[in-house]
Amino acid sequence: MRNESRVYLGVGSFFVVILLVYFFWSHESTGSVLLLASAGLGLLPGLYIGWWSRRMKPRPEDVSVVEPADISGVIGQFPEHTIFPFVLGAGVWLVALGFVYGVWLVMIGIGFVLGAAYGATQESKRASWSEPENAGMARTRE
Repeated sequence: MRNESRVYLGVGSFFVVILLVYFFWSHESTGSVLLLASAGLGLLPGLYIGWWSRRMKPRPEDVSVVEPADISGVIGQFPEHTIFPFVLGAGVWLVALGFVYGVWLVMIGIGFVLGAAYGATQESKRASWSEPENAGMARTRE
């Protein structure tokens, strides 16, 4: 995780340098505030990831010499098909449309968004998606 931390800290440091140059060159506050926010969006995750990287054991990606056997194994389980991304998109669309046509559409859209978030979370917890019945069993010809 140290590489990720360095990338974020590099982005944040870049925006700090640009912020200082921009502020003293233009004396304009709005752009300076936006550059400060950009620097924060780089420095905060970089510091957090760096803090965690010192407290946990190195991942296989962080070790310079690694064998394929060190990183093999089950990565995780992911659902093959789900309706919840579509429901989430419909909810966001209704929220955006609600800003034009009325608050009642915003409320319906928020319901869709919350329902999609809850459904996707529950679906990933129960792992009930389809899996071949004989998964892992080799077929033999006789």
